[in-house]
Amino acid sequence: MRKLSTAVVAAAALAAAATAVAASGPAARADAGPTAGTTAGTIAGTTAGTVTGSAVLAGSATPFAAPGNALGAVRSRNRLTIQFWLKPQTAAAASYASAVSTPGSRLFEHYLSPAAYTARFGATSHEAASVESWLTSAGFSGVSADSGRDYVTGTAPVSTIDTALRTQLRYYRPTAGVNAGGYPLRANDGPVSLPTSVAAGVLGVTGLENAAPVKTDATPEVSPPPAGAADKPISFPCSSWYAEHYAHRLPKQYGTTSFPTIVCGYTADQLRAAYGYNRHNIGKGVTIALVEIGLTQEMFQTLQDYARVNRIQSPSPSRYAELSLGRGSDCGDEFNVEEQLDVESSYDMAPLANQLVIGGDSCNNGFYGLQALFDADTAILNGVGGHPLAQIASNSWEGNDESQPLNLVNIEHAYLLRAASEGVSMLFSAGDDSGVLTPSSDPYATAVGGTTLGIGRKDPRLFETGWSTGISFDVNNRWIPQGEAYASGGGQSVLWAQPAYQRHVVPASLARAPGNRPGLVRALPDISADADPSTGMGVGLLTFNSKGGVSGYVEQSIGGTSLSSPLVAGLVADAEQYHRPFGFLNWGLYRLAGTHAVTDAQPITGKTPSRYHGVACDVADCGVLSYFPFDVQSWSMAGYTGQVTRTGYDTMTGIGSPNGQNFVYALRRIFG
Repeated sequence: MRKLSTAVVAAAALAAAATAVAASGPAARADAGPTAGTTAGTIAGTTAGTVTGSAVLAGSATPFAAPGNALGAVRSRNRLTIQFWLKPQTAAAASYASAVSTPGSRLFEHYLSPAAYTARFGATSHEAASVESWLTSAGFSGVSADSGRDYVTGTAPVSTIDTALRTQLRYYRPTAGVNAGGYPLRANDGPVSLPTSVAAGVLGVTGLENAAPVKTDATPEVSPPPAGAADKPISFPCSSWYAEHYAHRLPKQYGTTSFPTIVCGYTADQLRAAYGYNRHNIGKGVTIALVEIGLTQEMFQTLQDYARVNRIQSPSPSRYAELSLGRGSDCGDEFNVEEQLDVESSYDMAPLANQLVIGGDSCNNGFYGLQALFDADTAILNGVGGHPLAQIASNSWEGNDESQPLNLVNIEHAYLLRAASEGVSMLFSAGDDSGVLTPSSDPYATAVGGTTLGIGRKDPRLFETGWSTGISFDVNNRWIPQGEAYASGGGQSVLWAQPAYQRHVVPASLARAPGNRPGLVRALPDISADADPSTGMGVGLLTFNSKGGVSGYVEQSIGGTSLSSPLVAGLVADAEQYHRPFGFLNWGLYRLAGTHAVTDAQPITGKTPSRYHGVACDVADCGVLSYFPFDVQSWSMAGYTGQVTRTGYDTMTGIGSPNGQNFVYALRRIFG
């Protein structure tokens, strides 16, 4: 196993820049209230007003930082590392990113090296130096710019930060939707102000608020028994394949009292069969980056044990590497289970691909906040030796919904333009609840949604439908609906207009802007794969004793779009084998809509056999006897936001899920 250091990443070589810029631009931002009317391909302007000698950074206020939620000021002696993200030449970068990603363009696949992108579209060295000089004079230490001039970083006590940014850091009351895990939730109590000499070159600031990223791995619900629940013990086995076992004499639903039991977790061979694995297309020579926070202890041994238990080829240490940023896992490993899911599922689809697991600094805002994840993505794009670190990046996380501070949206958009221009495919899990999240809503992200997939004993695709699973509890021998258990993220963006690649594919009814906003908007997701934990993957996990030594190996059924994203990443790697990087995928993916390259997930209807309507889960696994109905599309279900599964493009599965080698060869024809 190879270990990379941050010093290696910082040594990216300079290369010649490509000079031509395409005339076509990306999707314009949709009307978004106070930010309407911005230039095509851009977010809101940098400044929203001025005070004496300073300018207010637009979009830097934090929505949850309402005065009534404040709990007190952050201690002035606490030291934080803050990053000031530099404004690139966004409009020109967007034009290039669009042209280099569009089949038929004269610049198609004329990707830039990291240094060439910085030279052409990045912030100038003068702009970076201006921010560095100001931070040093303001009392920050460790001031430096990253190699791609994406940001300038500095560390200071909270008292210094408050004074320099003309704001105050406070703690806030957490909620189920906005929290910092085991840490106090903090944020700036108002917008940030910067000196006018600096503000024009700053895109956004991170490190002030530490709201947790949205995790996208899901396990079957474990719930306390509701009042009136049956007190008799109910136990039945999970199924190794869909409908292997049935639970009988349960409350009636859909005309039956017998239901298939929840899947124990599909094996590597089962998932390979479902997605048309072929030993000739196995990702050879392609590097997949898996973006995490911290690094899991003995991850490569876990992968070896997983391969042994699943009786698939053993991984090679020469094709596995880890990159730890900053202090790595010193402050914890919140993405522990997530990382194991990412590594194993991508390996299932592309066993000869190179895997690079990038662990963002867990001490960078504690486990939480987006700064560590942004840094991991930009490390890929800054690269080494004149090239990005990977051709494909799978991101099993989200920032928040589209109400998050606009300066975070600005930052995400900026590095996604860099990724497209450098030929790096950026895949994002679309989320595990109904609704639209960022960064996957950005028109330069590939949003991977979820399906519910039935794999039979002999038939690898008994059925596949959109992932919108409800949950009902047995109360007095009746199923009582409890609302949405989990679902694929998706729907209509409130931030972005419809990108050109979605025209004539996404029905107008699924691209209408929420509310009364005019015009068509970006719809999500783009593509999908198995995600429902009711039909999830058996993920191998190591167990450890009190001394930190490995004590055993177990498997747990896990799903979520954290499963679908690395599955799709592996299949894209299979298609890229022996080919140039495909880069931003969506211009090619939408050409596959309605073809044999994708499987069109079908809605569950009254004509669907009852055995495909849902599964039962016993008390041991779910805390209470439960029933999980599939593909629930009803405004009466708590949590539902209007997503649908339908023939053709839909807002749960996008264009559909990869159809084996048809998908692989179709991508090659488009991008090859």
